[in-house]
Amino acid sequence: MAISDWPESERPRERLLALGPTALSDAELLAIYLRVGVRGKSAVDLARDLLLRFDGRLSTLVDASLDELASVSGIGRAKAAQLKASFELARRALTQQMSARDMLTSPGQVRDWLRLKLATRKNEVFMALWLDAQNRLLKADELFTGTLTQTSVYPREVVKTALEHNAAAVILAHNHPSGLAEPSRADEMLTRSLKEALAMVDVKLLDHFIVAGNATPLSLAERGLL
Repeated sequence: MAISDWPESERPRERLLALGPTALSDAELLAIYLRVGVRGKSAVDLARDLLLRFDGRLSTLVDASLDELASVSGIGRAKAAQLKASFELARRALTQQMSARDMLTSPGQVRDWLRLKLATRKNEVFMALWLDAQNRLLKADELFTGTLTQTSVYPREVVKTALEHNAAAVILAHNHPSGLAEPSRADEMLTRSLKEALAMVDVKLLDHFIVAGNATPLSLAERGLL
C-alpha cells in the first residue's frame, strides 16, 4: 500500500509536521528523504530495507560508499548521491558547531562526532582535533591510517602538524576495529610520549579517545591515563 493511502496520522511527513522529527523512527525519517518507494514497496519499506542492508545502524549507513548505497534495490545512484550529500552536510554542520564553541563544554558532542567519523572504519585511523587558545576547533586531521589491528604513529609528524596549525591544544583519537574500547599498553605509552613531545612546543594534550563500534568513546583522561 502506498503511503498516500495510509491514514494521515500514520504518514511520516504528517507525523513530523505534527510531532516533530524526534518522534519518528530512523526508517520514517529516511522515507521522507526518499519520498517514493518502488513497485510493491512503500518509501518506508524501502527505508527499512536500506537500514537492514547496513546492519540496522545509521552510523554504518552514513559511512557506506556511493556504490554500496546504490547497490540496494530501489536506491540507485541518484538517490545514493542525494543520501551521501545529506550525510556530508550533517558532518559539516556538526564540525562548524564545534568550531564555534569551547569543545570542553560539550564533551558529548565531541564523542558523537568521533563516533560518526571512526566507528565503522575497517582499519585503525589516528586523528587529531587541533584547538585554539579558547578550545575551539581549528582543524580535524586524519594523521595516520594502519591495518585492522595497529597504526604507526610518529610523534615528530604530530608535533610538525601542531605547529603548522598554530594549535594551543589537541584532542587525539583512534579507533579499535575489533570493537573493544579498552586501551592497550601501547596506547598508554603512545599517549604519554605524545603528551611529552607536544609539551615541548607548548601544545596541551587534553584527551585521547578510543572509538570502538557504537559504544561511547573511551576517554583516557577520565581513566587518569594522561
